[in-house]
Amino acid sequence: MYTSGCFDIFHYGHLNILVKSKELCNYLIVGVSTDELIEKEKGKRPIIPFEERVKVVQSIGLVDEVIAQTDKNKQRIVDEYRIDAISVGSDWKGKYPKVSCAMEYFDYTKNVSSTILREALKLNQG
Repeated sequence: MYTSGCFDIFHYGHLNILVKSKELCNYLIVGVSTDELIEKEKGKRPIIPFEERVKVVQSIGLVDEVIAQTDKNKQRIVDEYRIDAISVGSDWKGKYPKVSCAMEYFDYTKNVSSTILREALKLNQG
């Protein structure tokens, strides 16, 4: 199974999707967005640098392999890593790029997101 994200300011919602994903598979691959991809997609650099975000995801003990997510081409990942299923939050329903494998949607963890945390910590300056 594959899931991906920025994992900037790691929080309970991130942990929740990793736990639920691992419950459904024998081998979990997680794509962590590079700093460059985040800047391209969101127009701002992440708070936590790529290498540190990778170490956080690796340290959880649920993830079998962490790869750099350098673009949004999910089908390339499915083909390259022979992915059987992708897991994402339910907020992606109807918006996720078409792929040839199964999709598993988990309920979005309410009241927590990196955006909420950034605003609470006043980290949204430029």
